[in-house]
Amino acid sequence: MIQLKSADLKKAKTETLVIPVCEDKDIHDDATIAALIRKAKKLKEFKGAKDDQVVFYNLPDVKIVRLIFIGLGKLKKIDTEALRSMAGKAVKGCIKKDLSEVLIAVPAAEKLNLTVQPLLAALMEGACLGNHLFDKYKKEKKHKPLKKINLLVKPAAVKTYRRLSARIETVCQGTILAREWVSTPSNDKIPARFSRSIARLARQANLKVSVWGAKDLKNKKFGAMLAVAAGSQNTPRLVILEHKPQQGKKSIVLVGKGVTFDSGGINLKPSASMEDMKIDMSGAAAVAATLITAAKLKAKMNIVGIIPLVENMPSGKASRPGDIIKSYAGKTVEIGNTDAEGRLILIDALAYGVKKYKPRVLIDLATLTGACVVALGEKIAGVFSLDDKLAQAIISSGDKTYERCWRMPLPDDYKELLKSDFADLNNIASTRYGGAITAALFLSEFVGKTRWAHIDIAGPVYGKKETAYCAAGGTGFGVRLLCDLLEKL
Repeated sequence: MIQLKSADLKKAKTETLVIPVCEDKDIHDDATIAALIRKAKKLKEFKGAKDDQVVFYNLPDVKIVRLIFIGLGKLKKIDTEALRSMAGKAVKGCIKKDLSEVLIAVPAAEKLNLTVQPLLAALMEGACLGNHLFDKYKKEKKHKPLKKINLLVKPAAVKTYRRLSARIETVCQGTILAREWVSTPSNDKIPARFSRSIARLARQANLKVSVWGAKDLKNKKFGAMLAVAAGSQNTPRLVILEHKPQQGKKSIVLVGKGVTFDSGGINLKPSASMEDMKIDMSGAAAVAATLITAAKLKAKMNIVGIIPLVENMPSGKASRPGDIIKSYAGKTVEIGNTDAEGRLILIDALAYGVKKYKPRVLIDLATLTGACVVALGEKIAGVFSLDDKLAQAIISSGDKTYERCWRMPLPDDYKELLKSDFADLNNIASTRYGGAITAALFLSEFVGKTRWAHIDIAGPVYGKKETAYCAAGGTGFGVRLLCDLLEKL
């Protein structure tokens, strides 16, 4: 779908050419493009300011039907995210015009104080991620994604970076897969159905797949997970995905929270909070999509994904506040609130991952707390870890992919807030404050001495408004972050 292309613009016949323009600096080294920009800047309404746009048709000096100039703003403001956003907006604009292909002129990296690969990667990501429509529930399909996206580069770059486009496209396909799972309504992704969807695509990617049902979970004593699932007629599943190219080497284990709908259980959520609770399996979506992507990329390290899937519903069989349950690790937990369910399914998955795989690194992703959204807003995830190097690696990958993360504290004395008079732990703290921290500390009780990080993704996994390269709905947050992180690990 996306490729690097070299062409003489005076001779090449192209339907649409997008030219990014800097407000205060010439950022292209192609003479034809420079001349076209000068022509565009003669118009009063276009100076290259951020989000400025002007379209020329059938200019006599080039064989291009449509020239779209998009402003990037001043040079000091142009970074990889600005380029990613520009490419996404350009593709989305072409989709709305019902075009089938686009050619995007790549600026000269040295004029942007960038190296070539990050520049190309950012443009490719924005273009690929922007070329996505989630319309399977609409009878009328108003638009279609572009069939072809090309980046205009010099001939040498086509050869040097020919493999980059395939990698970027694969990672973006993984992100889009996670987006679609998150945006799918809960009635179409009950645990059994969601597990089948994951298993089918995982097997196509040559992953080893195991799917456990309620009987398996009972036999293996996943007591915390079963307690959450007890109220629903839709039985739970645990999906395990394994990519193991290196026999005998320790694995990196990823765990993703998969509550396919969260009513709150007996502690029923307010009605205004329920509509978006289809997103409570975003961690599961990110982990499954990451494993599938890593397998397609033939990642060289061993990676395991553990994905607990449940539906949290109220009924006569549901767990009650005050119930005491026994987790897979053997520790007992008093249920202080049935709406603090994500941490319960995670502790069984984490403890199992530690015991079974003895991982060199353990990371969980979860839409765990509204408190994290209060602390960091809707665009930044919280990272909790006692391992400085691991936390910094996650933050660094977040900066690179613009799936931003911020490290949060894990103060040991806050564990006192999780004490129970009757069990080893309570699943909620004795205070309403610091909820994201106490939730992470609760998880930390089940990972032993393993290098572990918890990423609370409650804020950035879903957007109610369209952004530069993502429509309203699931964002696929975490897939690009994890794929970049796995390369470092």
